[in-house]
Amino acid sequence: MPAMASKAGGSTRVMHFGLGPIGTAIVQQIARRPGFKIVGAIDIDPAKIGRDLGDVAGLSRRLNVKVTGDAAKALKSAKPDVVVHCTSSSIKKVMPEIEAILKSKTPIVSTAEELVYPGYTHVRQARQIDTWAKKAKVAVLGTGVNPGFAMDALPIALTAACERVDRVVVTRVQDARLRRLPFQQKIGAGLTTEQFQKKVDDGSVRHVGLTESIAMIADALGWTLDRITDKIQAKLAAVTISSEFLAVDPGYVCGIVQEGIGYRKGEPAIRLRLEAYLGAPDSYDSVEIEGSPRLSMKIDGGIHGDIATVAIVVNSIPKVLAAAPGLHTMRDLPLPSFFPGR
Repeated sequence: MPAMASKAGGSTRVMHFGLGPIGTAIVQQIARRPGFKIVGAIDIDPAKIGRDLGDVAGLSRRLNVKVTGDAAKALKSAKPDVVVHCTSSSIKKVMPEIEAILKSKTPIVSTAEELVYPGYTHVRQARQIDTWAKKAKVAVLGTGVNPGFAMDALPIALTAACERVDRVVVTRVQDARLRRLPFQQKIGAGLTTEQFQKKVDDGSVRHVGLTESIAMIADALGWTLDRITDKIQAKLAAVTISSEFLAVDPGYVCGIVQEGIGYRKGEPAIRLRLEAYLGAPDSYDSVEIEGSPRLSMKIDGGIHGDIATVAIVVNSIPKVLAAAPGLHTMRDLPLPSFFPGR
């Protein structure tokens, strides 16, 4: 199958499912990239339903595609070649949406973090989605910048140059002032320490994906882990720090420090550390591979989370269209890359 040909030839027909900040950013990129045709849009927000997608996505032109809340009807009438799915981090929450899409026999690229590598944490749901996808004879992929690339696919790719790997350490430091409001809320910016801990306890403040990334790396290296831990601490503001969306006074939470560790034979074998807070002075992404040879990589300034997530989703579409039916991960699909289209 040519890289950007749809199943019927010509432009790839794309339906957008979920129009939050990331979903609408993907609309903006798809609308600019040659080789795509937007044929539908789905969202549950009454304020978006019935409006032109170009207006909802903040484009300067109409797309002549109306947002609808009826997924089944939209999928049937639009007949997309692929659905870009951006609604929730939780695989359990997106199961009905995934089922509805696969009933229409349409491939999926999703930003649901728990779908990126669900075979460790959500075995039953992963098997169910794989069964649905194979029955529909289409492929499903969960991806994004993290999980999906910066802390898993990228370090896995670097180990290709090694004859032995002993330990993998990945660090991601981000100035969250540059990220969208939902991300700033997800890391607890503006909360008191008490509010932060309550939200950590109920799961509403955390980065979703460290466990999935650790499991992906371990499986790629053929390692059996004893256990995986995922610990979260609050980062407190020392001075008043502001973003476009909110201001944080000294003593209040400005973000998180979260560390996931995969233990092998009683020792830390995979360590992923994420520092995401307003005003981080030195954003970067680094990967340290301890082994032979020892490899060290640092991306100064870091990988821009939102831009990269959107790009990885769009650049993965050709790989998903060409993939065998079933649930896939970034570990088993060919590595995506930027393509200019036609």
